Amino acid sequence: MKKLFFSLLRGVFLLLSVSAFAQVDSPDALIKKMTDEVLIIVRHDKDIQNGNSKKAIELVETKVLPNFNFQHMTALAMGRDWNKATPEQKKRLTEEFKTLLVRTYSNALTGYKDQTVRFKPTKMQNGDTDVDVKTEILQPGSKPIQLDYSMEKLADGWKVYDVVVAGVSLVSNYRNTFNQEVRANGVEGLIQMIDAKNKQLEAGKK
Repeated sequence: MKKLFFSLLRGVFLLLSVSAFAQVDSPDALIKKMTDEVLIIVRHDKDIQNGNSKKAIELVETKVLPNFNFQHMTALAMGRDWNKATPEQKKRLTEEFKTLLVRTYSNALTGYKDQTVRFKPTKMQNGDTDVDVKTEILQPGSKPIQLDYSMEKLADGWKVYDVVVAGVSLVSNYRNTFNQEVRANGVEGLIQMIDAKNKQLEAGKK
């Protein structure tokens, strides 16, 4: 399930161009703008297309990372165990989880082929501070895959706090594993586990 989930994450970067009439501060326009900028670079960067993970990571850190609320994502992934962590541990967990997601997303970028994504109308009322931006990944010869972004409005703008692929939440997908690790080895054990996974990804291991 996890391999399927991670392979589908590449759809995060396969969205349509920004609408000339969309409001810049709307959540769907933000996602469109972010991914449009990413795709322009990927389509013209042969190094990324050929699997240059360093350049892919730099791209994610520059264009994608600022639009995500990683602390909220980490808290959701840990569930009740988040409250067991000290402030310092929460900071370290957030950094390790962010690194894990950045590496996962950058791996997806290097696998970009000919998929496209269709946006569905975003249901949003004036004053809403929590919105789902719904899309579909279109793949030749395959059924469309639902890809949704859960977004919240903060003081500095809209941020993504979860990605739902084919009905599976990114943060929920990690929760069972994280909870088991905390029960077995405590919060420090979880930090070490994520750090080990990051080192594996850095070394090119799956």
